[in-house]
Amino acid sequence: MVGHQNTIYEATAPAAMYVAGILTHPAATTPRPYRNVPIRAALLNWLASTAYDASDEIVGRTEQHFPDFLAPGTIVASFRDLRPMLYRAVSPFLRDSHEDVREAAVIAAIILAEHPAFAEHRDHLAVHARSILDTSGNGHNQRVAQKALEAWGHDAPGSEPFLEGSWGWEPHSDGRSYLEPPF
Repeated sequence: MVGHQNTIYEATAPAAMYVAGILTHPAATTPRPYRNVPIRAALLNWLASTAYDASDEIVGRTEQHFPDFLAPGTIVASFRDLRPMLYRAVSPFLRDSHEDVREAAVIAAIILAEHPAFAEHRDHLAVHARSILDTSGNGHNQRVAQKALEAWGHDAPGSEPFLEGSWGWEPHSDGRSYLEPPF
């Protein structure tokens, strides 16, 4: 298994590195079957979902019950060490010409930017997060953008403060079935 219900497995990191590595491949622009959305958007959505599974929020909740969950050398700690590399793979698509690719890249980058090494990028990402709030029809993505803006000390236009709780990550929010892989 690569991932299931906020679980990072031994195979998750190699799969994420592979997905990050093929984002620029020309075949990633191929539309997904039965949709007019490039495969690249699905790959970016998978990276965002997987990054969320290793986010501070999920890890914090898990550590309440398993205090050594994030000890150095654990599977989750090793995956979290990949966040800077994953961010660098995702960031070129923040201004992609295809709306679905661009939105997926923004959401992935926002989640990955919780890594302290990317604090300096948050002001730049705030512009993209505001764009998600202004243009996206995806409620989940709007919640991710709003929560990030608030966590980074930015005003989220026309929004009420986001209540504490989950980022609202809803697996398979792009309408695919639970049995369909993201790529």
